[in-house]
Amino acid sequence: MTHSPPRPTLLVLSQVYVPDPASVGQHMADAAAEMVRRGWRVVVLTSARGYNDASIKYKPRETIDGVEIIRLPLSSFGKKSFALRILAALLFMVQTIIRGVFIGNVRAILVSTSPPMCIIAALKIWLFKLGRPAIKFWVMDINPDQLISLGKIGPNSLPARLMNLFNRIILRRSADVIVLDKFMARTMNNKLDTTEKMAILPPWPHEDSVEPVAHDANPFRAEHALAGKRVFMYSGNHGIALPLDTFLKAAVRFKDDSRAAFLFIGDGVRKREVEACIREQGMANMLSLPYQPLARLRFSLSAADAHLVSVGDEAVGTIHPCKIYGAMAVARPIILLAPDPCHVSDLVKGERGQEDFAPAERTPIGWIIPHGDVDRAAAVIREILDAPADRLAAMGERARHVVETQLSKRTLCGAFCDVLERGVRK
Repeated sequence: MTHSPPRPTLLVLSQVYVPDPASVGQHMADAAAEMVRRGWRVVVLTSARGYNDASIKYKPRETIDGVEIIRLPLSSFGKKSFALRILAALLFMVQTIIRGVFIGNVRAILVSTSPPMCIIAALKIWLFKLGRPAIKFWVMDINPDQLISLGKIGPNSLPARLMNLFNRIILRRSADVIVLDKFMARTMNNKLDTTEKMAILPPWPHEDSVEPVAHDANPFRAEHALAGKRVFMYSGNHGIALPLDTFLKAAVRFKDDSRAAFLFIGDGVRKREVEACIREQGMANMLSLPYQPLARLRFSLSAADAHLVSVGDEAVGTIHPCKIYGAMAVARPIILLAPDPCHVSDLVKGERGQEDFAPAERTPIGWIIPHGDVDRAAAVIREILDAPADRLAAMGERARHVVETQLSKRTLCGAFCDVLERGVRK
């Protein structure tokens, strides 16, 4: 009787994973499921509690889409306190090292920068494993650069020096480095030049859960009394590096305009600013909602007439907000609150993703507003309120075309998994 050889194992280290709604976990799940389809055994070490809401508890062990998930306790205390987030990340790191070294036949380790301590866990597991599994380093945000830009730590502080040290070590030890845009590539290469093993792959939209839904057939719009409104939506992480105050100040000027509705969906530290604006300015046409379940995402995203995306001035090259891809996938134009250039501005201006059109046919899919320019933000809001529906629809369809032709899940997740398999002994 012959026995088939054991499947090679991909070990995934991620503090968040489905069904948690955080985008990092959703993308990890897409890649993990694709690797299972390619014949790999995939084991995920993740947190047993919700990333944003630690009161949510998940099953300690389960299998989803063929992926074996092991959820670790004391790995999330929510995002209310920076100190608690650091503690949770440290505890998660220790537990992943202990669990990871005992998982057999590991040929590759997928680790991201969420949280940064996972880098240390991957290096420790790599050190203990015979045969030295290939480390695949997925750079989703970059620290200490992000923390320095936000004034959380100094550039020469001990935490900054330690994080940069571990960044250089994992860049050196990684078989492949995946970054999300050319600006992040430049930031990482300034730490250690890894051009020869670096892949630039933006995150893909969750196409299984997002598709355009007509306003008159959308239960989300009916539920929140949005009929006849032009809806401006921000959906996703309200992160500290994603300032919203310029848009909020502009929205206040339209608080008595019955045509406008402003929806902020998701969570994060800047959510307090949104809720303070609603409370202090009497914004009856502004609504704050929690993250929506993945099954309802197509309805919530499609409820908008335009989607707001923010990138902080100092955040370019350190983070890559991926909410733009979901907005584009449901065929909605983009309001970008950010410096130009950045990874989103190239898309919004029509300079990237429309290469199959003649130069004269390439058109913007939205508007760009510099941080601090409240007058410009107000002018954009007014322009959208006054715009014919077919003009907004045309911009949205152009955005969806870019997703379908260049940024689809099939294209990008497939290319990502090609990188995971590259050079790995199976």
